[in-house]
Amino acid sequence: MTDPGLPPAHTPFITLEGVEGCGKSTQARLLADCLTAHRHTVDQTREPGGTPLAEAIRNLVLSGGDDPMPPESELLLYLAARRDHVVRRIQPALAAGKWVICDRFSDATIAYQAFGRKLDRSWVERLTGEAAGIVPHLTLWLDLPIKTGLQRVAERGDANRFDQEKIPFHERVRAGYNHLAAHYPDRIVTVDARGCVAQVHQQIVNVINQHLSHYLNDPLSALAIE
Repeated sequence: MTDPGLPPAHTPFITLEGVEGCGKSTQARLLADCLTAHRHTVDQTREPGGTPLAEAIRNLVLSGGDDPMPPESELLLYLAARRDHVVRRIQPALAAGKWVICDRFSDATIAYQAFGRKLDRSWVERLTGEAAGIVPHLTLWLDLPIKTGLQRVAERGDANRFDQEKIPFHERVRAGYNHLAAHYPDRIVTVDARGCVAQVHQQIVNVINQHLSHYLNDPLSALAIE
């Protein structure tokens, strides 16, 4: 299994991945703020979402309901959202010289639909690669024990359809991310998400300074977080 190649851009495409409750959204925002403070132009986005069509699909697949959709339908909806997102937002942002930071991308599809839902992995990988057309320069995998993540979600009180899945599903998803990290060590960097927000942010800043230094105006300094 090989990555299809990096996007032709002068600025990097960074994704954050992980299981429910790992803090991706918070860390994506902090990284965007940190880069902005260091005079970089940033487009922070998310998946599914990022465009009007993709956000509508997000509401559909995450809202749940009494009539569960087939896993194949779920997969194809995600891929439709991704294609629209890539063509209408991610690629234009990179072409405009912006850093793109995305909360989830193609790795999530492999972890959740191939490993979590147990769909045929080769089929999911092929469709995922075709829908995306690009691969991130760097992926930050915020690794966290499942029970810790779900406890955080419960404390927030905003569980979606995936949060409500049983423990074995989430364990398969985490195993999927572990599989991907082992296969793409040059792209996927594991971040220990068990610490507080400030500790995780510092780890991420260290990773950016180490792996993407040639894109930086100067080394990043972590934001002061109370």
